[in-house]
Amino acid sequence: MNRRSLSFAGISLAALGFGARMAEAETFEITKSEQEWKKLLSPEAFAVLRQESTERPFTSKLLDEHRKGIFACAGCDLPAFASETKFDSGTGWPSFFDVMPNAVNKQDDNTLFATRTEVHCRRCGGHFGHVFDDGPKPTGLRYCMNGVALKFVSATA
Repeated sequence: MNRRSLSFAGISLAALGFGARMAEAETFEITKSEQEWKKLLSPEAFAVLRQESTERPFTSKLLDEHRKGIFACAGCDLPAFASETKFDSGTGWPSFFDVMPNAVNKQDDNTLFATRTEVHCRRCGGHFGHVFDDGPKPTGLRYCMNGVALKFVSATA
């Protein structure tokens, strides 16, 4: 493999979400081994929550979820987003303009040749997605989340 091939492979893996770092500097209330997470999560949820991958746009069942309720972490059930803050961003991922109190932590993500703000569950460290400053009022934020990282809990359930 020559240097050019190796460089391209590294860029390709970064673009797919591989090689990104989990929120390693933090400690979390809920910790599990890789095997325990694999037993608990679907392969897609494991890739996103534990390996910081990204689901394909327009594939999440949560895009069309409009009932009143809570969107919680798929890894530890921590309530993260209220249905009242969900909006259609047109990006292909569930989007919210605000988070529930004490639900997420954020850190800089320097993958893909830009600095973005990564959002993860403050209780288990699971990767949710990224937050951008191009959202609607009142916050002006767009929490662009991977649907597979969340689960919906209906208010009428």
